[in-house]
Amino acid sequence: MPYPQGTASHNKLFQSATASLTPWSGSMYLLLLFASVFYSISTRAAEAVPLSTNEAEAIAVADEPGFQALAESAAAVMEQSVAAGQLPDPQIGLGLQNYPIQRGGFTTEGMSQAVIGLRQAFPRGDTRKLKTRQLESLSSGLTADAEDRVRQVVLATRRAWLGVYYWEFSRKLVFDSHAYFSDLLTITRSLYAVGSRDRQDVLRAEIELSRLDDRLIEIDRQIKDHRARLAQWIGDTHAARPLDTDLPGWNHVPNLADLVMQLDSHPALLAADAQIAASQSGVALAKERYKPAWGLEAKLGLRGGELVNGTPRSDFASLMLTFDLPLFHKNRQDKILASARHQKQSSLAAKTKLARSLRQELESEYALWTELSRRISVYQERIVPQSAELSAAALAAYQTDAADFADVMRAYIYELDTRIEQTKLQTDRLRSYAVIAALGGF
Repeated sequence: MPYPQGTASHNKLFQSATASLTPWSGSMYLLLLFASVFYSISTRAAEAVPLSTNEAEAIAVADEPGFQALAESAAAVMEQSVAAGQLPDPQIGLGLQNYPIQRGGFTTEGMSQAVIGLRQAFPRGDTRKLKTRQLESLSSGLTADAEDRVRQVVLATRRAWLGVYYWEFSRKLVFDSHAYFSDLLTITRSLYAVGSRDRQDVLRAEIELSRLDDRLIEIDRQIKDHRARLAQWIGDTHAARPLDTDLPGWNHVPNLADLVMQLDSHPALLAADAQIAASQSGVALAKERYKPAWGLEAKLGLRGGELVNGTPRSDFASLMLTFDLPLFHKNRQDKILASARHQKQSSLAAKTKLARSLRQELESEYALWTELSRRISVYQERIVPQSAELSAAALAAYQTDAADFADVMRAYIYELDTRIEQTKLQTDRLRSYAVIAALGGF
């Protein structure tokens, strides 16, 4: 039998290591072979370890590309904020001025000169400081978006895990019932053969068994679908692992008033606050456009030759100050300022809308959590025990000819549906908990 194989990279490493072995290095070969087999077995053993929600969350968050993209964007904008606060680079100019082109050379005309100049521009008012502040706000917003992304990834992973758990557990319940109905069908056929039961009982048992087969087919489809959803966050290998048999112990949530107060620190609202701060800086930047931009230029003109009296020509020095005259601002500065103010109002309205949406979602989920908790109590204390008692009583009555076969089938199908519904209520409440935890940050 061939030895189990490891990963492609491990096999390649193994082959390269064994390629240079000589006939006298058999012990080394056996050692490497043992390491390869051990690696493969340990990998498969790890894949068989039950997957808990905590491990699934950790796997999903580690190296999550959406979070990394937002974090890198935040870092990029922060770097831009540093650059935006600096003065523009100075400019150096070199040239030849007033050079005679008809006759003569550099020393024949008095105004001929080699010019070197330095120019420094100064942006309008506090433009640099305000631009830095605006970019810092945008970077903070992206950082908050990254934190919100983590919450959403954890929420999606929890939902997917619970979906797989629900359908896996439902399959177990249906499969166990399938075995029971198979035995019941065998007994019914035997009783029919000796004339104790009629053909109708056999047909009912066969129909219910076929319906269970159909349910198993649909459940298997749902399991594949939900494992694919889980694989989106943790990868195919981990998503194929068996799940932990115990549900998470998420049995308590903070009171609603405390959760509402916690909403102010929700990353999505913090990102909205950062967007508002950036738009406020945008308004201030637009106002700075009414101020002039300045420029300072210094030049040195180097001349050659001599004056009539034999004295060397003097070099020239020039100093120039330039600035804008924002006189025609009606269709430029005024419009830019109006646009910035509209953007600020848009950011404020967007935050208000988001805050209302988050609060409505929180209150709705909290109500759902409370309702599901009450229903689970009713199922555990009354409905599940009563359904089990009903199926047992129906079977006992059937065995004494006090009830017909249809009563037994209905009772056991009802008990099966009751247990599946109980599992659905439990997983639905845990899904509700996951939403509340994502909103409340706990």
